[in-house]
Amino acid sequence: MRCVVLDDYQGVALSNADWSGLDVVVQREHLDDPASVLADAECVVIMRERTPFTASLFSRLPRLRLLITSGMRNASIDLEAARSAGVTVCGTGSAKTPPTELTWALILGLARHIAVENAAFHSGGPWQSTVGVDLAGKTLGLLGFGNLGRAVGRIGKAFGMDVVAWSPNLSVDRVEPEGVRLASSLHDLFGQSDFASIHLVLSDRSRGLVDAAALACLKPSAFLVNTSRAAIVDSFALLEVLRDRRIAGAGLDVFEVEPLPLTDSLRGLPNVLATPHLGYVTETNYRTYFQEAVEDIHAFLRGTPVREL
Repeated sequence: MRCVVLDDYQGVALSNADWSGLDVVVQREHLDDPASVLADAECVVIMRERTPFTASLFSRLPRLRLLITSGMRNASIDLEAARSAGVTVCGTGSAKTPPTELTWALILGLARHIAVENAAFHSGGPWQSTVGVDLAGKTLGLLGFGNLGRAVGRIGKAFGMDVVAWSPNLSVDRVEPEGVRLASSLHDLFGQSDFASIHLVLSDRSRGLVDAAALACLKPSAFLVNTSRAAIVDSFALLEVLRDRRIAGAGLDVFEVEPLPLTDSLRGLPNVLATPHLGYVTETNYRTYFQEAVEDIHAFLRGTPVREL
């Protein structure tokens, strides 16, 4: 089976699994239009939402039989179009700890001005130019309280933070066992937060949920952290509050266009601490992704697909 691995930015797909017996081609650079590279592909392995698989793309890939994504959810795959094209779609496991850890890397980086002080250290700039923000006693607001939100909240409690949470269907009985308070609304959550962190799944209900009105509830000293999905936040409204310094800053790991264009205004804002969608990018996750992708391929070839989406 001819298999193409897309968007292997770090060049690690082949070293993280045993691909022997398979005809594998690895594409390291992101392609806006991958159809030509995939013309002969019977199987494609994609990394998260780096390359969307739309109805239009499926229609241009008549030889495609199997599409594998890392993780068990991928909003950029048109599953109905895949079924119509006769393409089986399978996923892999994915650990919850890496995005939790990156969320805290961003929170701590913002609170202690790590990027600024590190740049000054290497450039010979001033020795101690910033004053850090204490976490103990501050309020951590969690938009979303699933597995990731709960994990982030537990760490916040360990830092001595007051943790409050909200999502559309969240109830008191789910937050109280964790020692977490329930906000009455999104605006109430943001109004209380010194650090507001987003942990919702992107859906029709959550898309654009954090709009200009919600962002206006944040204090000028507050920070917004998003390691979930960019489309949950109104990108124009966020750019405005950051540019006008109506909030202290943002820690961002997700963007509506990835890779983010070099001309994007977010790149020029000093109060943005950003990483290039690294939330899931760890050694353990990559081994799981690629080893289970190979398992998916062999199971499909045996006629018994596993982990179907």
